Amino acid sequence: MKKVFLVANTDWYLYNFRFSLAKYLRKHGYSVVLVSPDGMYVEKFHEEEFRWIEWNVGRQSINPWKEWAVLNQLKEIYRHEKPDIVHHHTIKPVLYGSLAARSVGIPRVINSITGRGYVFGSNEWKARILRPLVLMLYRKAFGNPNCTVIFENQEDQQDFIRRGLLPEQRTRLVRSVGVDLDKYSPTPEPNGIPVVIMASRMLWDKGVGVFVDAARILKGRVESRMVLVGSPDEGNPRSVSQEQLEQWAEEGVVEWWGWQDDMAAVYAKSNIYVLPSSYFEGVPTSLIEAGASGRALIASDIPGCREVIKHEREGLLVPPEDADALADAIIQLVQDPELRARLATAARARVVEGFSSDRVNQETEEIYWLNP
Repeated sequence: MKKVFLVANTDWYLYNFRFSLAKYLRKHGYSVVLVSPDGMYVEKFHEEEFRWIEWNVGRQSINPWKEWAVLNQLKEIYRHEKPDIVHHHTIKPVLYGSLAARSVGIPRVINSITGRGYVFGSNEWKARILRPLVLMLYRKAFGNPNCTVIFENQEDQQDFIRRGLLPEQRTRLVRSVGVDLDKYSPTPEPNGIPVVIMASRMLWDKGVGVFVDAARILKGRVESRMVLVGSPDEGNPRSVSQEQLEQWAEEGVVEWWGWQDDMAAVYAKSNIYVLPSSYFEGVPTSLIEAGASGRALIASDIPGCREVIKHEREGLLVPPEDADALADAIIQLVQDPELRARLATAARARVVEGFSSDRVNQETEEIYWLNP
C-alpha cells in the first residue's frame, strides 16, 4: 500500500480543499496521512479515521531561526515516516516540503500552486523584499528531478516557466481542487430583495473594499442586499480587521454574516455571487461552488476567474479594483432576472463539465504516477 502525505499550512485548508482528495485516495487503496499545524479541523480528521501529524509551520513568521527549525521538523517527519508520495499545498509547504523531501530521498514530490498570491501580486514593501528570496527558494525547491508542479490555470503555469523556475515538462494543469456536485446543486432563487454575496477570506486583495465601495454606489440606484461572508485572516498581512467589518455592518453599507460552515445553504440564500479579486487567483473554489449551486456570477477579469467565466456566457467579468464597473454589473443582473437565469444555467453546466471533484481527484492521482 502506497503512503501519501497531503501537507498544508493549516488544517482548515486540508479539510476544506483537499479532504475530498484524501477520501478518494483512501478509497483507491492508498494510506493517506494529513500533515498541518493543529486546529479545529483535526478532530474531523480523526472522526473520519485519518492519521494526522502535527507540523508547526507558521504562516507569518520570517524569522530565519524559526523557519530553519520548521524545515528540520518536516525533514524528521519524512525521514521517520518514509512516505512514497508527498503532495504539498500553499507556499511554505511547497518550498519547505520540497527541500525536505529532496534531502531525505522521497521518491515522488507533487506541489500544487493555487495562485501567485501576495508575494507576486502586491507592490507593498514587504512583498517586494520577499519576492527575490521566494523566487530563489522556488528554483531550489523545484530543482528536484522527482518534483512535478500542478497549476490551476495556464497563465500561472506559463509565468513560472517564463521565470525559469522549472521546465515545462515537469508541470501539469488541473483546473481547481474540484467541487462536490451533489453538495452544491441548483436551488430556486429566494424571493424578495435580491441578495448579492461575496464569500471569501476577508482580505483587501480579494476585493472586499471594492465590494463595499460598489455597495455604496448602489444605494439609491437599485434595491439589493450586499452581503460579506467570511472571517478575517489574521495570518495574512492584507486581512480586513474585524472592527472594520463590524463598522461597515453597523453603518448599513453591507451585511456581514461572518464565518459560515454550510456554504451550500449560503448560496441557496443568494441571487448573485460576486468575487472582485484584485489579482492572481488559481481557480477560486467559491466561484465554482456558486456556479454549481446555479447562481449568476460576477468576477474580476483576471487569471483564474477567466477559467470559470467567459464574459456574458457563464457570468460577467469586470476590471479589477473598479467599483463603478462592479456596481454596473450588479445592477444589470438585479434588473434582468432572465439574464441571471441564463448565466446561472450556463455556470452550472461549466462546472459540471470541468470542475467536478471526481474529475479533479482522478486527474490528480494520475499525475502521481506520470514520469516527471
